[in-house]
Amino acid sequence: MLLHLSTWTEVETYLQSSESIIIPIGSTEQHGPTGLVGTDAICAEAIARGVGDATKTLVAPTIHVGMALHHLGFPGSISLRPSTLILVIRDYVVALARGGFTQFFFINGHGGNIATLKAAFAETYADLADLHLPNSDRVRCHVANWFMCSSVSKKAKELYGDQEGSHATPSEIALTQFIYPESIKTALLTPIVHAEHAIYGAVDFRRRYPDGRMGSNPGLATPHHGRQFYELAVNELSGIFRDWMQLS
Repeated sequence: MLLHLSTWTEVETYLQSSESIIIPIGSTEQHGPTGLVGTDAICAEAIARGVGDATKTLVAPTIHVGMALHHLGFPGSISLRPSTLILVIRDYVVALARGGFTQFFFINGHGGNIATLKAAFAETYADLADLHLPNSDRVRCHVANWFMCSSVSKKAKELYGDQEGSHATPSEIALTQFIYPESIKTALLTPIVHAEHAIYGAVDFRRRYPDGRMGSNPGLATPHHGRQFYELAVNELSGIFRDWMQLS
Protein backbone atom coordinates (compact mmCIF):
# COMPACT_ATOMS: atom_id res chain seq x y z
CA MET A 1 0.00 0.00 0.00
CA LEU A 2 1.52 3.30 -1.12
CA LEU A 3 0.61 6.52 0.67
CA HIS A 4 0.60 8.61 -2.49
CA LEU A 5 -1.77 6.19 -4.22
CA SER A 6 -4.19 6.13 -1.28
CA THR A 7 -7.02 8.43 -0.24
CA TRP A 8 -7.05 10.05 3.17
CA THR A 9 -9.98 7.85 4.16
CA GLU A 10 -7.99 4.74 3.27
CA VAL A 11 -5.11 6.01 5.41
CA GLU A 12 -7.51 6.67 8.28
CA THR A 13 -8.81 3.12 8.01
CA TYR A 14 -5.24 1.77 7.91
CA LEU A 15 -4.43 3.62 11.14
CA GLN A 16 -7.17 1.72 12.93
CA SER A 17 -5.02 -1.41 12.71
CA SER A 18 -1.46 -0.07 12.39
CA GLU A 19 0.46 3.08 13.30
CA SER A 20 3.59 2.11 11.36
CA ILE A 21 4.92 3.49 8.09
CA ILE A 22 7.99 2.76 5.95
CA ILE A 23 9.90 5.73 4.53
CA PRO A 24 12.43 5.12 1.74
CA ILE A 25 15.33 7.57 1.62
CA GLY A 26 18.20 7.72 -0.83
CA SER A 27 20.25 10.28 -2.70
CA THR A 28 20.62 11.88 -6.11
CA GLU A 29 24.32 11.66 -6.92
CA GLN A 30 26.85 10.33 -9.39
CA HIS A 31 27.50 6.61 -9.39
CA GLY A 32 30.45 6.32 -11.74
CA PRO A 33 30.40 5.90 -15.52
CA THR A 34 27.67 3.22 -15.58
CA GLY A 35 25.58 3.97 -12.49
CA LEU A 36 22.35 5.96 -12.57
CA VAL A 37 22.32 9.28 -10.72
CA GLY A 38 19.19 8.11 -8.89
CA THR A 39 20.69 4.77 -7.81
CA ASP A 40 20.38 5.23 -4.04
CA ALA A 41 16.78 6.41 -4.15
CA ILE A 42 15.80 3.79 -6.75
CA CYS A 43 17.17 0.97 -4.62
CA ALA A 44 15.65 2.23 -1.37
CA GLU A 45 12.24 2.75 -2.96
CA ALA A 46 12.06 -0.68 -4.61
CA ILE A 47 13.14 -2.50 -1.46
CA ALA A 48 10.81 -0.43 0.73
CA ARG A 49 7.88 -1.35 -1.50
CA GLY A 50 8.89 -5.00 -1.28
CA VAL A 51 9.05 -4.85 2.50
CA GLY A 52 5.74 -3.00 2.57
CA ASP A 53 4.10 -5.75 0.52
CA ALA A 54 5.65 -8.49 2.68
CA THR A 55 4.60 -6.91 5.98
CA LYS A 56 1.34 -5.22 4.85
CA THR A 57 2.76 -1.83 5.85
CA LEU A 58 2.06 1.56 4.30
CA VAL A 59 4.99 3.04 2.34
CA ALA A 60 5.52 6.82 2.26
CA PRO A 61 6.81 8.86 -0.71
CA THR A 62 10.55 8.45 -1.21
CA ILE A 63 12.97 11.14 -0.07
CA HIS A 64 15.07 11.29 -3.25
CA VAL A 65 17.68 13.88 -2.24
CA GLY A 66 19.99 13.22 0.69
CA MET A 67 23.31 14.39 2.12
CA ALA A 68 25.77 14.10 -0.78
CA LEU A 69 27.83 17.28 -0.61
CA HIS A 70 31.02 15.34 -1.44
CA HIS A 71 29.56 14.32 -4.83
CA LEU A 72 28.86 17.84 -6.07
CA GLY A 73 32.00 17.84 -8.22
CA PHE A 74 30.07 15.65 -10.68
CA PRO A 75 27.28 17.10 -12.87
CA GLY A 76 23.78 15.95 -11.97
CA SER A 77 24.44 15.42 -8.28
CA ILE A 78 22.09 17.18 -5.87
CA SER A 79 22.55 17.48 -2.12
CA LEU A 80 20.89 18.84 0.97
CA ARG A 81 23.02 20.19 3.77
CA PRO A 82 22.86 18.05 6.93
CA SER A 83 20.94 20.83 8.68
CA THR A 84 18.40 20.94 5.83
CA LEU A 85 17.95 17.17 5.74
CA ILE A 86 17.37 17.15 9.51
CA LEU A 87 14.49 19.59 8.98
CA VAL A 88 13.09 17.50 6.12
CA ILE A 89 13.09 14.36 8.29
CA ARG A 90 11.62 16.30 11.20
CA ASP A 91 8.80 17.69 9.05
CA TYR A 92 8.02 14.26 7.54
CA VAL A 93 7.75 12.63 10.95
CA VAL A 94 5.88 15.45 12.68
CA ALA A 95 3.33 15.73 9.87
CA LEU A 96 2.65 12.01 9.90
CA ALA A 97 2.61 11.90 13.72
CA ARG A 98 -0.10 14.57 13.70
CA GLY A 99 -2.16 12.15 11.62
CA GLY A 100 -1.65 9.27 14.04
CA PHE A 101 1.53 7.46 12.99
CA THR A 102 3.99 6.53 15.72
CA GLN A 103 6.44 4.01 14.19
CA PHE A 104 8.72 5.23 11.40
CA PHE A 105 10.95 2.68 9.67
CA PHE A 106 13.37 4.37 7.29
CA ILE A 107 14.90 2.17 4.58
CA ASN A 108 18.07 3.95 3.50
CA GLY A 109 20.08 3.57 0.32
CA HIS A 110 22.93 6.03 0.96
CA GLY A 111 25.73 5.80 3.50
CA GLY A 112 26.06 9.58 3.63
CA ASN A 113 22.58 9.83 5.17
CA ILE A 114 23.22 7.69 8.24
CA ALA A 115 24.74 10.24 10.62
CA THR A 116 22.24 12.93 9.61
CA LEU A 117 19.29 10.58 10.06
CA LYS A 118 20.34 9.70 13.59
CA ALA A 119 20.75 13.38 14.46
CA ALA A 120 17.35 14.10 12.88
CA PHE A 121 15.68 11.48 15.06
CA ALA A 122 17.09 13.09 18.21
CA GLU A 123 15.92 16.56 17.18
CA THR A 124 12.51 15.22 16.17
CA TYR A 125 11.91 13.55 19.52
CA ALA A 126 12.72 16.82 21.27
CA ASP A 127 10.44 18.85 18.99
CA LEU A 128 7.57 16.38 19.39
CA ALA A 129 7.81 16.67 23.16
CA ASP A 130 7.49 20.46 22.87
CA LEU A 131 4.46 20.13 20.57
CA HIS A 132 2.55 18.04 23.13
CA LEU A 133 0.87 15.85 20.52
CA PRO A 134 -1.31 13.13 22.06
CA ASN A 135 0.97 10.35 20.76
CA SER A 136 4.32 12.15 20.81
CA ASP A 137 5.78 10.03 23.61
CA ARG A 138 5.16 6.88 21.54
CA VAL A 139 6.93 8.01 18.36
CA ARG A 140 9.83 5.76 17.41
CA CYS A 141 12.21 6.06 14.42
CA HIS A 142 14.60 3.47 13.06
CA VAL A 143 16.98 3.44 10.09
CA ALA A 144 17.79 0.22 8.22
CA ASN A 145 20.44 0.34 5.47
CA TRP A 146 19.71 -2.24 2.79
CA PHE A 147 23.33 -2.36 1.60
CA MET A 148 24.46 -3.32 5.10
CA CYS A 149 22.20 -6.38 5.35
CA SER A 150 24.35 -9.39 6.25
CA SER A 151 22.81 -11.48 3.46
CA VAL A 152 23.50 -8.75 0.89
CA SER A 153 27.10 -8.29 2.04
CA LYS A 154 27.68 -12.05 1.92
CA LYS A 155 26.30 -12.31 -1.61
CA ALA A 156 28.33 -9.30 -2.80
CA LYS A 157 31.50 -10.88 -1.42
CA GLU A 158 30.63 -14.17 -3.12
CA LEU A 159 29.98 -12.53 -6.50
CA TYR A 160 32.55 -9.73 -6.60
CA GLY A 161 35.19 -10.32 -3.94
CA ASP A 162 37.31 -7.21 -3.34
CA GLN A 163 35.90 -5.57 -6.50
CA GLU A 164 32.67 -4.65 -4.68
CA GLY A 165 34.36 -1.46 -3.43
CA SER A 166 32.49 1.18 -1.45
CA HIS A 167 30.80 3.46 -4.01
CA ALA A 168 29.22 2.77 -7.41
CA THR A 169 29.37 -0.85 -6.30
CA PRO A 170 28.35 -3.69 -8.60
CA SER A 171 25.71 -4.76 -6.06
CA GLU A 172 23.82 -1.47 -6.20
CA ILE A 173 24.29 -1.13 -9.95
CA ALA A 174 22.96 -4.67 -10.38
CA LEU A 175 19.89 -3.79 -8.35
CA THR A 176 19.11 -0.80 -10.58
CA GLN A 177 19.62 -3.01 -13.63
CA PHE A 178 17.01 -5.40 -12.26
CA ILE A 179 14.57 -2.57 -11.51
CA TYR A 180 15.17 -0.61 -14.74
CA PRO A 181 16.55 -3.04 -17.35
CA GLU A 182 15.77 -0.52 -20.08
CA SER A 183 18.26 1.91 -18.51
CA ILE A 184 21.37 -0.29 -18.31
CA LYS A 185 24.50 1.70 -19.17
CA THR A 186 27.84 0.47 -20.44
CA ALA A 187 31.22 2.15 -20.64
CA LEU A 188 34.88 1.30 -21.02
CA LEU A 189 36.04 1.26 -17.40
CA THR A 190 39.53 2.35 -16.39
CA PRO A 191 41.48 0.36 -13.78
CA ILE A 192 39.95 0.41 -10.30
CA VAL A 193 40.99 3.27 -8.00
CA HIS A 194 41.09 1.66 -4.58
CA ALA A 195 39.21 3.40 -1.78
CA GLU A 196 42.11 4.00 0.56
CA HIS A 197 41.52 7.73 0.98
CA ALA A 198 39.25 9.53 3.43
CA ILE A 199 36.48 11.68 1.95
CA TYR A 200 36.68 15.42 2.61
CA GLY A 201 35.05 17.74 0.10
CA ALA A 202 33.72 17.63 -3.46
CA VAL A 203 36.93 18.88 -5.10
CA ASP A 204 39.07 16.41 -3.18
CA PHE A 205 36.69 13.56 -4.03
CA ARG A 206 36.79 14.29 -7.77
CA ARG A 207 40.58 14.54 -7.69
CA ARG A 208 41.06 11.21 -5.89
CA TYR A 209 38.26 9.33 -7.68
CA PRO A 210 38.07 10.95 -11.12
CA ASP A 211 35.35 8.71 -12.60
CA GLY A 212 33.33 8.55 -9.37
CA ARG A 213 34.01 4.94 -8.37
CA MET A 214 35.60 3.99 -5.07
CA GLY A 215 37.35 0.63 -5.40
CA SER A 216 34.49 -0.90 -7.39
CA ASN A 217 34.03 -2.72 -10.67
CA PRO A 218 30.38 -2.15 -11.69
CA GLY A 219 31.09 -3.91 -14.96
CA LEU A 220 30.50 -7.15 -13.05
CA ALA A 221 26.86 -6.27 -12.35
CA THR A 222 23.97 -8.12 -14.03
CA PRO A 223 20.17 -7.86 -13.68
CA HIS A 224 20.15 -11.48 -12.42
CA HIS A 225 22.46 -10.45 -9.58
CA GLY A 226 20.15 -7.52 -8.92
CA ARG A 227 17.16 -9.81 -8.45
CA GLN A 228 19.14 -11.78 -5.89
CA PHE A 229 20.08 -8.64 -3.96
CA TYR A 230 16.48 -7.44 -4.07
CA GLU A 231 15.08 -10.69 -2.70
CA LEU A 232 17.75 -10.94 0.00
CA ALA A 233 17.27 -7.35 1.15
CA VAL A 234 13.46 -7.56 1.21
CA ASN A 235 13.55 -10.81 3.16
CA GLU A 236 16.10 -9.63 5.73
CA LEU A 237 14.62 -6.17 6.22
CA SER A 238 11.12 -7.61 6.58
CA GLY A 239 12.43 -9.68 9.47
CA ILE A 240 14.21 -6.70 11.00
CA PHE A 241 11.03 -4.64 10.68
CA ARG A 242 8.89 -7.28 12.40
CA ASP A 243 11.41 -7.62 15.24
CA TRP A 244 11.59 -3.85 15.67
CA MET A 245 7.82 -3.58 15.77
CA GLN A 246 7.65 -6.05 18.64
CA LEU A 247 10.14 -3.98 20.62
CA SER A 248 8.67 -0.53 19.82
